[in-house]
Amino acid sequence: MKIRIKGNSIRFRLTQSEVRQLSETGSITETTEIGNSVFQYQVVLMAPIQNLQVSYSDNTIKLMVPESEGKNWFHNNTVGFEHEAAISPEKKLHLLLEKDFTCLESRTEDQSDNYPNPKLQH
Repeated sequence: MKIRIKGNSIRFRLTQSEVRQLSETGSITETTEIGNSVFQYQVVLMAPIQNLQVSYSDNTIKLMVPESEGKNWFHNNTVGFEHEAAISPEKKLHLLLEKDFTCLESRTEDQSDNYPNPKLQH
C-alpha cells in the first residue's frame, strides 16, 4: 500500500493482494518506523458510511470505505473511489483510493503484484 499526501489531498494505492485482503477481511494496515515513532496508515471497510472518510489519531491515518463498495472491489473492474470531504465551509480534503497499476516507465520497485496497466494492453 502506498500513500501520497500533497496539501489537502490524500491518495491511497493498493496492489492486487492488498485489494483482495481488504475485500475479504475488511482492513489492511501498513507501518513505517521513523526513529522511535511508528506511523501507520490503514484502509478499513465501514458499514454505515456512504462515502470515503478519513481520520487521524495516534500517528495513524485511517481511510474508511463504504463496506457495500469495498466488499466486491477485488472482483470487479472499479479502479477506485473518490470523495471531497468538507473540512470547513471554505476547505475540502480530496480523498482517493485506487488500484495500483504498473508504471509505464521502468521503476526499481517491485511491481509484480500491481494491476496490469490498461495503457499497455492491446
